[in-house]
Amino acid sequence: MAGKTKRASFSGQIGFVLAAAGSAVGLGNVWRFPYLAAKYGGGAFLIIYLICAVTFGFTLMITEIALGRKTGKSVIEAYSSLNKRWKFLGILSAVVPILILPYYAVIGGWIIKYFSAFITMQGASAASDGYFGAFIENPFQSVIWWLVFSVLTMLFILSGVEKGIEKAAKIMMPMLIIMLIGITAYSLTIPGALDGLKYYLLPRKEAFTPEAVLSAMGQMFYSMSLAMGIMVTYGSYMKKTENIEKSVRHIELFDTGVAFLAGMLVVPAVFAFTGGAENMGAGPSLMFITLPKVFMSMGKVTGVIVGSLFFLLMLFAALTSAISIAETVVSIFCDRFGISRKKSILVTSGIVLFLGVFSALGYGVLSGVHPFGQDSFLDFFDWITNSVIMPIVALLTCIFVGFIIKPETLSAEVKLSSKFKAEKIYKIFVKFIAPIILAAILIFGLFVK
Repeated sequence: MAGKTKRASFSGQIGFVLAAAGSAVGLGNVWRFPYLAAKYGGGAFLIIYLICAVTFGFTLMITEIALGRKTGKSVIEAYSSLNKRWKFLGILSAVVPILILPYYAVIGGWIIKYFSAFITMQGASAASDGYFGAFIENPFQSVIWWLVFSVLTMLFILSGVEKGIEKAAKIMMPMLIIMLIGITAYSLTIPGALDGLKYYLLPRKEAFTPEAVLSAMGQMFYSMSLAMGIMVTYGSYMKKTENIEKSVRHIELFDTGVAFLAGMLVVPAVFAFTGGAENMGAGPSLMFITLPKVFMSMGKVTGVIVGSLFFLLMLFAALTSAISIAETVVSIFCDRFGISRKKSILVTSGIVLFLGVFSALGYGVLSGVHPFGQDSFLDFFDWITNSVIMPIVALLTCIFVGFIIKPETLSAEVKLSSKFKAEKIYKIFVKFIAPIILAAILIFGLFVK
């Protein structure tokens, strides 16, 4: 049985932090963060996001990692082992990565497609009008690249926690940071980019709106891999001697730093190319339509080089996140049904194939289907997980910790390896402040468009 075998673990704090940061640093940081920052006033959004990350985000991440390490189990078993009546919350948490992984792999396939286009000197074609639409509407192309990304993800998972997940993070995360700094530095040399940088960094009084606050909270929630079972799973692989509070601070530093740098890359570059932040766009249009045009405006050779590096960076970001999501699903099946890791990977792959095909074909042969009023299956899976299930999971988790098992239960776990400097603030946030904020995010996601 799974419960009788020795659980895998990360080699140490560096391995854990890089793997967890790799999970947090994904498309949400490099793609979603810049256009939200531009939309909600640049500097004002940055200030709000930073405050949210070090308070609200810190509270939820401490909670999930401590919950995982205390129980040594994946998300379903973690909740049920502390209170059997709350097993439903573990099941609800498990639904999130199971639904996210298939459509995330589709977007990962899009990134590989564009990386291959730029690296084979077809950047001009990739930047042309209609290229992206023609690609995602082509069932063969869309499915093939989705499968390539899915296979890559599973190969890392097959290698295990330390040799696969941790090793991948130790290689890809430093390379991601180096490439991001390099491309950002270059993008700031584009004529007109400094005006964009000024817009991005300087806060304006009128930009501090309730909508901006809720959007920043939602983005922090989205980009830090919270309420997805990931941090619970990674926490279960964390050694009892490692400092949880310090690790969370380091993860937040990585996550916020990458998001900030991504904004410095994207906002000034698009600002210079289009003449204003109002042209930032949202969804796929920014990364797959606007940015390729920006790269090719730099000149044929330079554009191909910068575009290739950018999409390689995006591939690393997508892969580190996809690996963490897939590992969470694999761990759930291993713990729940007592099956081997290889069998669990096969089951997970089957789920990706079954659910992913709807998202892969959602802009082509299934384009006429609009589940629950969403534009496509991919949009539906994104909405139901990020705007509905994840806020509910986080809200219920705060209630579970704050009033059922009590904050002291997890505080004691944190203090096994170090002092818990923020313990008093943590208890106030998990019991009172975080639930109110999460309820606001849930209402905002459901009813405000």
